[in-house]
Amino acid sequence: MRTPPCARSTATTLGIAATLMLSGVALAGTAGPGAIRNIVLVHGAWVDGSGWKPVYEILIHDGYAVTLVQEPLTSFAADVAATKRVLTALPGPCVLVAHSYGGSIISEVGSDSHVVGLVYIAAHMPDTGESEALDGKKFPSAVSKANVIAKTPDSFTSLETAEFPKYFAADLPLQQAEFEAHSQIQTADAVFGGTITAAAWRTKPSWMLVPTDDMIISPDLERWYAKRAHATTVEVTGASHSVYESRPKEVAAMIEDATEHAQELSTRKPTPMAD
Repeated sequence: MRTPPCARSTATTLGIAATLMLSGVALAGTAGPGAIRNIVLVHGAWVDGSGWKPVYEILIHDGYAVTLVQEPLTSFAADVAATKRVLTALPGPCVLVAHSYGGSIISEVGSDSHVVGLVYIAAHMPDTGESEALDGKKFPSAVSKANVIAKTPDSFTSLETAEFPKYFAADLPLQQAEFEAHSQIQTADAVFGGTITAAAWRTKPSWMLVPTDDMIISPDLERWYAKRAHATTVEVTGASHSVYESRPKEVAAMIEDATEHAQELSTRKPTPMAD
């Protein structure tokens, strides 16, 4: 286990300009000489990888090689396997990034030798022996209290179409949010109970972005996760769970910050970390 430098445990509420100042990233530039160049993006439940498009475009423009994982969302094991296949094919080290439920996936697969840093965007961050379903009970989210999750007879879930904009994407244009509501990927209820066998953030540097108006995962749970992991933490005021679409500059800035510093931090000898 490790005790990261003090700067990594500081949470700050930021707008675009402040986020860029914190990260030291010039979004119009290119990947620096010491940066990791491979970035892998993992989506969450009920959506697919297309939500990453605004962030993808910034990262590609800035000189990174970006790969998106498309999970089947049929089981936790299948989603982990899909991510592992992408990691195995990489030509070098990467920063592994996840949104929402994808945080459980990267916590499980992040011990892969290709991965030097983990970035959680409005995401779950379970420890060994935990699942996001278990952790979610610590700080119940708005959606968990609202009874707006539909379930099929064979136990696949989605958000009620009419409620999706409010709970998942309140800061997106309504027309876009409604399209995403109608194009949801039905997700096996069992994925939320996927139990972590060895939490990768225990041994690798991590980052957490907290949208303060997240209604899918409680912002207090995201803060708790980040504090426990000593993750570099940024809060984006007024952002919804769809922060990776509504605030792509802030999200890209955090990812680029991770590429600049993950290699250095990952080489430091881990030391015991208190829970």
